[in-house]
Amino acid sequence: MSPRSALVNEELRRRSKERLLHAAVELVDERGYEATTLGDIADRAGSARGLVSYYFPGKRQLVQSAVHRLMHRTLEEALEREPRTDDGRERMARAIDAILGLARDRPVLMRQHMAGLLQAEGFLPCPEQRRLAELLSDTVARHGSQDVGSDYPMLRALLMGAVYAAVMPGAPMSVPVLRAELFKRYRLDWEMGVPPDPEGTGGTKEKDRTDMGRFFATEPGTQPK
Repeated sequence: MSPRSALVNEELRRRSKERLLHAAVELVDERGYEATTLGDIADRAGSARGLVSYYFPGKRQLVQSAVHRLMHRTLEEALEREPRTDDGRERMARAIDAILGLARDRPVLMRQHMAGLLQAEGFLPCPEQRRLAELLSDTVARHGSQDVGSDYPMLRALLMGAVYAAVMPGAPMSVPVLRAELFKRYRLDWEMGVPPDPEGTGGTKEKDRTDMGRFFATEPGTQPK
């Protein structure tokens, strides 16, 4: 049997990493961070446990990368959904709704993510986070910022604060209330983006899309652009 080509090996590695990222967000969403082990993640992904340490230095890095993947793919999908638009105010509204939507739909996962950022290791840069930063920076620029270097960190801080407030155990704030404050700051119309359900259920007018698997493609040609 002839050895596998470099391209085949690269594709197999990509699929293994995707499965690990997907398994990480699923398990932390289901059980929380502390109750999820690297062995659990490897088992859910159908991977050898040694592969986890091959791709990631530890559990914290793996989980942060996985959540940042979910965040940037969710944001990318929201920004590029039909009807596509270059309007900076509409794109800012979509960005805010995308991140707040994760806090609403995945409170356990986002609570664990926020807690992880406050640990000793703190914020751990990775390619997934850099892509999230690029999308948010572009959103700020299209919204009309004259100083993206200052305005992007402010948007990031405001979104992180809103997510924290939405998922805080015992005293969570309403997502529509948080949305209203952010929309007021950025001078956005309430009907932009994906407005909250008028019946006040906490959902949105758009049908919830809760399947995370589409953001962790394991087949060639299926990854979101």
